Amino acid sequence: MTKLTLISFPTCPYVQRAVIALKEKKVDFDVVYIDLANKPDWFLAISPLGKVPVLKVEREGHEPTIVFESAVILEYLEETTPGRLHPEDALERAQHRSWIEFGSQVLGDLWRLSVAKDQAELDAAQQAVTAKFALLENIVAGPFFAGERFSYVDAVFAPAFRQIDALETVAPAGLTAGLPKVSAWRQALAARPSVREAAPADFAELYLQRLRNNAAHVLKLAA
Repeated sequence: MTKLTLISFPTCPYVQRAVIALKEKKVDFDVVYIDLANKPDWFLAISPLGKVPVLKVEREGHEPTIVFESAVILEYLEETTPGRLHPEDALERAQHRSWIEFGSQVLGDLWRLSVAKDQAELDAAQQAVTAKFALLENIVAGPFFAGERFSYVDAVFAPAFRQIDALETVAPAGLTAGLPKVSAWRQALAARPSVREAAPADFAELYLQRLRNNAAHVLKLAA
C-alpha cells in the first residue's frame, strides 16, 4: 500500500496540476498546506529547493521518499497510478511534454503580471500572455487540448486559467478575448470536476489578497 501526500501553498498553481491528475485517476491522497513566508523546518528538511509542490511517498516497508518539481511528480504519477493522461504515441507524448513546458512559461508571465508595479511592466506581461494564447488558438483541438480526451496539458493550463478567472472578477484584462478556441477550452476546464476541486474554495480571495499584498498595479487600475 502506498500513501501519497502533497505539500503545497493554498494558491500554488503547480500543486493543482498534481491534484487534478490524482482526481482524474481517482487515486487517494492527502494535501498539507504550508505558509511559504514562514516555511516550517520539517519542510525545509525535505525540500531541497525550498519550493512546493513536494510529494511524500510512503510505501509499506520503506522509508518515506520525497519527489519534488511538479513535472517530475506528474511523470511519477503517470508511471505508478492507474489511468493514462499522456498519449500512447511516443511522438505525441513528446509534443504534450513540450506544451507542458510552454504552460509553465505562461504561468511565469502571469506571475510577472501579478507583481507588475507600473503600467510598463503590466503591459509587457499582458502582451506576453496574450501572445502565447494566440499561438495556442491554432493548436487547441477542443473541447480539451487534444480533443475529447483530457490530458496532462489540460491539467497544466487549468491552474493558469483559474488565476485569470480570479483576476478578472475585479480587473477584466481580456487575456483570452478574440480567441474563441482558447476561451472555449478555458470554460471546458473550469467546468471539469477535477479542476473545480483542485484548489481551496476560497482560492479567488486568497489569490487576490496575495496581489494586494504585492501592491499589484493591475488591481490599482480596477480600483
